[in-house]
Amino acid sequence: MKIAIACDHGAFTHKEVLKKHLEEKGYEVLDFGTCSEDSMDYPDTVYPAAKSVANQDVDFGIVMCGTGIGASIVANKVKGVRCSLIHDVKLAAITREHNNSNVLAIGARVVNEEEMLEIVKLWLTTPFSFDKRHVQRLNKITEIEEEVCHEG
Repeated sequence: MKIAIACDHGAFTHKEVLKKHLEEKGYEVLDFGTCSEDSMDYPDTVYPAAKSVANQDVDFGIVMCGTGIGASIVANKVKGVRCSLIHDVKLAAITREHNNSNVLAIGARVVNEEEMLEIVKLWLTTPFSFDKRHVQRLNKITEIEEEVCHEG
């Protein structure tokens, strides 16, 4: 499985821990940066990572900033991305089961590294339920995306 990861300076340490962990577990990781704790703007790394998910260059994406809020907003601007901001293990499973999220956003100032690894593990291993009601809702989201894209 191939995973895109991206962060800003506030989540650099978390990203490095996650990258090492994922690679040790056998995942292929495409790192979109950032590469230091020097101040930078999260859209510069998160947007290309989200695009790689939408273009199906990778299977999933994990994006981070201090709170995860900005990273999730940027990722959700990309057509085809369903990014969920998750700070709780239980919600990590629900967003995969119900929403078939393909990008996970995490706040490095909100969850510690151990919690992050648990959230990511559950998120990556929980399948979409394919329950009729969830499929119907996702189809409606896709219709909204199509309408918005055609409006210009």
